[in-house]
Amino acid sequence: MDFEFTLSEMLEMENMFKELEEGPLAPQFCEKLASSFSLAPSRAGKQAITPRQVKSWFQDRLKKSQPRVASSNMALKLFADLSDASASFGATESSQKLKGNASDLSELIFEALSSKDNAWYDVASFLNYRVVCSGELEVRVRFAGFRNTDDEWVNVRRAVRERSIPLESSECQRVKVGDLVLCFQEREERAVYCDAHIVEINRKLHDINGCRCTFVVRYDHDDFEEEVRLDRLCGRPTP
Repeated sequence: MDFEFTLSEMLEMENMFKELEEGPLAPQFCEKLASSFSLAPSRAGKQAITPRQVKSWFQDRLKKSQPRVASSNMALKLFADLSDASASFGATESSQKLKGNASDLSELIFEALSSKDNAWYDVASFLNYRVVCSGELEVRVRFAGFRNTDDEWVNVRRAVRERSIPLESSECQRVKVGDLVLCFQEREERAVYCDAHIVEINRKLHDINGCRCTFVVRYDHDDFEEEVRLDRLCGRPTP
């Protein structure tokens, strides 16, 4: 699909699909749903959805449903319980309130791990989903600021999480040895955000310019260590 449905829109259509009787979709149904999606606050700034796109989604979903009904139910459950996946990366209080209310997942901002460079990027939209042979759910994501040629299929539980939060000078004392952080790794060939752990902290008095402390981090993907300032770190949402 070249157009982009949001995560909450796909969840709503998945719920509707389970209730639909076999047979052609009524034009009024597609028109009403497309209008509802297009006027929703979560679609502000995004391209409007057309009845034809809604119809195409349901037709495509019908083709896939015959041999894998159990898998589609699993997919819906995993989407609805996405906050469970955050057990390994810290769910915020707001996300805890969303559990069991999948339509509100659009209020959260996500980041996804690219398999191309082991770096995390903000998610612009969720394009589609699938259940692989292992039973795990994957989503196709479009990364913010990237073209459709850079879209990737990623594992929901291992490679999708709430977006990391840039740290302010006043939050310096929150950072502890052993913490998981998202660190801006700047090298000659690339500059990306990667997971790292704090291994050492050199505390200094703050001045008019803010935090002067330095942090030694060890990147998870290659064990490389370097000393960085606070402005290169993003914290993980706290439980």
